[in-house]
Amino acid sequence: MTYVYMKVLESAPGRYDRGMAILTLGRLAKAHRDIAERIEPGWRVLDIGFGTGSLAVLIARCGAQVVGIDISAPMLDVAIQKTRQAGVKDSVTLREMGAVELDTAFDDATFDAVVSSLTFSELSDDEAAYTLRHCHRILKPGGLLMVADEILPDSLGGRILTWLFRLPFSALTFVLTQNTTRRVAALERRIAEAGFQVIEVKKYLLGTLRTIVAKARDETC
Repeated sequence: MTYVYMKVLESAPGRYDRGMAILTLGRLAKAHRDIAERIEPGWRVLDIGFGTGSLAVLIARCGAQVVGIDISAPMLDVAIQKTRQAGVKDSVTLREMGAVELDTAFDDATFDAVVSSLTFSELSDDEAAYTLRHCHRILKPGGLLMVADEILPDSLGGRILTWLFRLPFSALTFVLTQNTTRRVAALERRIAEAGFQVIEVKKYLLGTLRTIVAKARDETC
């Protein structure tokens, strides 16, 4: 999502879940469930860009300990309330910080999994590369990176088709939130270039929304 879009959502975070449900026809919730299904009890999980906390709640309910980071203070307030209402507050630690602070925030091999939802599409190319590099560093060898995000198809035909498909839903989301989202290009390739092995890709909405599951390679081998 664009920086301007995040500023709009920060002014009224209650719009976020409604807007994303409309834009993705409910498929974002399905992507979150697909991610949560891979979580094992006792895992330590980092949620980058937790937003309103929906994914963090699902993961905590799987028996994991979740650390979430997000730059938005209003989103933090909403997420804290959501974890309390879900009864998982003791399993979720939320911090107001950005992905660009990962280099000093966590030690190497700290997490069993790192997840994110609609976060990489907010980042510049340099920020995304930086974030992926540190995701690999803070994951245990063999740990999982699981990303749900909007993807820009590689082919021109695919881009035109998906643009036409998304147009009415983007317009409705704009009415609700005064802005829209953008899609990230070549995310699977970027993840592989950061040292991960992509092991599964699930596609929704003609492939415009994807869940990418990747395993951190053991660089000592």
